[in-house]
Amino acid sequence: MNVGFVGVGRMGANMARRLKDRQFHVTAVYDANRKVATDLAGELGCAAAQDLSEVTAEADAIITVVSDDHAMREIFTAPGDNLLKNARGKLFINCATISPQVHVDLERAARAAGAQTLEACMASSITQAREGSLYLMCGGTESAFQRAEPILKELGGTIRYIGPAGEAAKVKALVNMVMNINTAGLAEGLGLGAALGLDLKMLREVFSQTGANSRVLETDGEDMQNREHSCFFSAAHAAKDSGIALQIARELGLDLPLARATKEQYDRMIAEGLGELDKSGIAELTFKDRHKHSGDRA
Repeated sequence: MNVGFVGVGRMGANMARRLKDRQFHVTAVYDANRKVATDLAGELGCAAAQDLSEVTAEADAIITVVSDDHAMREIFTAPGDNLLKNARGKLFINCATISPQVHVDLERAARAAGAQTLEACMASSITQAREGSLYLMCGGTESAFQRAEPILKELGGTIRYIGPAGEAAKVKALVNMVMNINTAGLAEGLGLGAALGLDLKMLREVFSQTGANSRVLETDGEDMQNREHSCFFSAAHAAKDSGIALQIARELGLDLPLARATKEQYDRMIAEGLGELDKSGIAELTFKDRHKHSGDRA
């Protein structure tokens, strides 16, 4: 099966490398940043497409990893060049964290063009993309899921079929909402511990053995202590994803105060110029004497 990629940043590029290693024929890559696409194309020995329709023409399955709802709608429905040009028979596997309704709308548009879509939402990071151990939550028709399985099995360590289009995106929004709340809570716990003069290594060990334990303690706790915020999942993406969950909640008439407060913290990081730090960088807002509000600067 010939595979193309649209969006080859950190995640998309490593997924492409993984499939190349597993003997898939990666035929074309496209990115809004032309240099990113040409560099990866040189590495993989494939085309760096100048047009989205070229990726569709060169591949049987096209994997998309783009930033947000607007970017997703643009690559599929923009006038002139888009992925649905001559797309009959093609399969689109959409991996970005976007609003559920966008997946539903794009499935409908793809069906009208004679193509299939599958959402394959990722609850993992860059290392897992390269190793083929992603946690994938899939939504769409069962036939699209079955068709995508040979690819998904090389990318994912766990693959779950959730249900129709939009359903996996709902689950992913909740995963990231809770993860972000846990991250903010851990930052506050460690920040208060530091202000109390506690040994943070000891504190993290106690957290890990009690009700304060969480997955983010394992992935982010030491980084928060050491101020190591190399980006695996950015604060900007955390804000975006919490926003998706909050929008779903608003549509259902639910108030989620913890999710709202967490998003406000990540929005503050963006405003303070910290949006491209890893989500662990939220600790920069909670530890004393680390990062000051821009209004506090001399």
